[in-house]
Formats: sequence, C-alpha cells, structure tokens
Amino acid sequence: MTPTAPHAAAPTLAFQRPAASPLAGSGTATVDIVVPVFNEERALPGCLRTLHARLREGFPFPWRITVADNASTDATLAVARQLADELPGVAVVHLDRKGRGLALRTAWGASEADIVAYMDVDLSTGLDGLLPLIAPLASGHSDLAIGSRLAPGARTVRGPRREFISRCYNAIIRLTHGVRFTDAQRGFKAARTEVLGPLLDVTRDDAWFFDTELLLLAEHNGLRIHEVPVDWVEDVDTRVDVVGTATDDLRGLWRMARAKASGAARLELARRPAPAAEHPDAVLAAPSTRRTVLSWEVGCFIAIGIVSTVGQALLYALLRSWWSPALANLVSLLLLTLLNTEANRRLTFRHAAARPARAHLGAGALFVLGYLVTSLAVLLFRQADPTASTAAETLVLTGASLVVTVVRFVVLRTAVFGSSAH
Repeated sequence: MTPTAPHAAAPTLAFQRPAASPLAGSGTATVDIVVPVFNEERALPGCLRTLHARLREGFPFPWRITVADNASTDATLAVARQLADELPGVAVVHLDRKGRGLALRTAWGASEADIVAYMDVDLSTGLDGLLPLIAPLASGHSDLAIGSRLAPGARTVRGPRREFISRCYNAIIRLTHGVRFTDAQRGFKAARTEVLGPLLDVTRDDAWFFDTELLLLAEHNGLRIHEVPVDWVEDVDTRVDVVGTATDDLRGLWRMARAKASGAARLELARRPAPAAEHPDAVLAAPSTRRTVLSWEVGCFIAIGIVSTVGQALLYALLRSWWSPALANLVSLLLLTLLNTEANRRLTFRHAAARPARAHLGAGALFVLGYLVTSLAVLLFRQADPTASTAAETLVLTGASLVVTVVRFVVLRTAVFGSSAH
C-alpha cells in the first residue's frame, strides 16, 4: 500500500441522522461521502451546500461529508474549513501530496463508516443517483457500486471529444481485461468498507487510474459490482490533463494485466454465502456432476463451433473473390477465432478460473495450428485439382476446420481452462 501523506488525520465528526421522511430509518449503515479537491476554491462552496441540502432533505442513512484536500495551492483548504464550521456533518482532511487516488485511499482507509463513497466537486453526476448507488451496498447485495454514463438508461450532455475519449478508453478496458462494467472513469462510486480494505492495501496508483485499478481488482477477485445509470452534464472547468492521464491509464492497464497473470492481483476477501433457495419447499435441481458439466461444455462448444465454422466459410467465400486463398483464410480464421474464444470463455467454460489473457493466448497458439492445417488442406486440394470451384474449395476448408475444432476443444478444456472449470 502506498503510504499516506502526513497531516491526513481521520475525521472524527459524528454522522448526521436522516431527517423525517418515508424512508428515514430504513437502514442503519453509515455513509461517508468523500469529495476530493485540488485548487477548487470556486467550485467547493456550491458543491457542499447543494450536496448537504440534498442529504438533509431525503437521504435515509446516517451520513457525513469529508472534503479531502490534496495539496491545494489556493484558498481551497481555508474555504473547506469555513464551510465545515458552517455546515453540520462536514469534515476536512488535508494531504501534503497531490493525487486523487491518494486522497481517496487516505480518506476511505481512515473512515469508520460502513459504506464510503465519493463524487467529483463539479457535481456533474446527478444526485438522484446517490441513493441507488448506496442502497445495494447497505442491503449487502453488492460490494461496490459505480455510476455509469454508458449503461442503458444513462443520459449525458458532453462534447464529442470527451465522448470519444471515454468510449475508447472503456472499450480498451473491456478488450484487454474482459470486464463487465461499462464505465471505469465516472467520479461517482461507493464501496462497503468490509471488502474495500484489502483492495486499498494493494492499489498503487495515486492519481486518476486509481478508479480503474480498484474496479479491476474487485472484479478479478469475484466481488459484485452494481452499476447505476446516471445523468451526467459535462463541466468544462476541469483540472484533468487528458493526454497525460490517458498515457498513465494505458500504463496502468498493462501493469494490471501483468499483476493478474502473475497472481499478484488475487486477494483473500470475505465472500458472500453461496446462493440458496428462499422458499422452504423449493424443489432444487440436482448438483452438477462431471458428466453434466462435460455435456454442457460439449453442447456449447459444438453450437459455437458450428456458428464459427459457418461464419468463417461465408466470410472466406466473400473474401476469396478479392484475395488469394491464403490471405482470405488468414483473415476469416483470425476474426472468427477471436469471436469463438470470447464466446467459449463466457459460455462454455464460464466457471473456469482462467483469465481472459490466458484464454486468448492459448487460442492464439491454436489459431496458428488451425491456420497451418486449413491452409495446407486448401493448398493441397488446389494442387490436386487446379480447376476446382470456389464452392468445392470452401467444402475442403470446412472439413479441415471441423478437425481443428475437435482438437481445439480438447486443448482448451485440458490445457487452457484446466480442471478448475469442473
């Protein structure tokens, strides 16, 4: 864990009790909402007064707001302390080093609340999403919750530049790490402190990649992440260095990929109990056996294999009208192999512990084998019958592909995904 900066004392301010409302007292979990700031003397008063009013009016959990000032060089700290004197339930933490990740790690790590959250000082994310963010954590249903601008139902108002960068970055995360969450960057997140501590112990980033690193660690270790579609309006008065942040994020993604591959990202965490029937007279399905698991794997693999083989044949026939047999086969096989591997990772061997990188690397080796076998089959067929039609050539390719598919299943099941799936 990265050492915290000096003078970052834990807030001791009591939590504010919920006001009288239909939901008041519906939960006992305490919530600490952190607002990290750097040189935000202009934006901070409006943020705190707006947030404070919303919490007092209708937030059903005991709450506190913590301003985490990370080495501001303007009057932000003085403004924060003045507002803390004015508004009950507002605490201030000061750090001598800059970095949003450092501010969050320090404030979250020192908090005694049951749930910790944070939001950006510009309040770009609509506060209507705060209760949906906290509720699944307070109930114990989920471990982390994130506001997403890319989830179905989200509404955003922002320029095309930020839209393009955000979508590209999140697409890179999904492509390289196979994650299921849609928006790693939105400054609107919450976590149960029970599971957050071990994650904070191993996070290394002190800046903007902190959010992504935390989510990658959480999903990698099987924690449940809840997504809330949010309303988001861009505030162009930002302190973010877009180019520098993007470069650091790419370095961070590479570092996390290496940590996953080496096992360093695997943590000991408190696990939720296994799913159990609520109804006392429920008729439960028989537990899975090795035979039923194998039947599922074979059935899924065959179905995916059929779709992939037909898809490759159609794509090959299309590309063959422009390219040579070898090039058409290479492109069609490459594209369908990527899709086939991802489908098998998510469906056929969905319970296996193999990471996405391992799955695609293993499939990459099998791709080379498949390409050599299918290309050799087509070339030998062309030598034997130079006048053969493209349709006949495609049939030969399909037969060779079926042979490769059988070999591929055996290798994926035994060497790539291993017995952990069973």
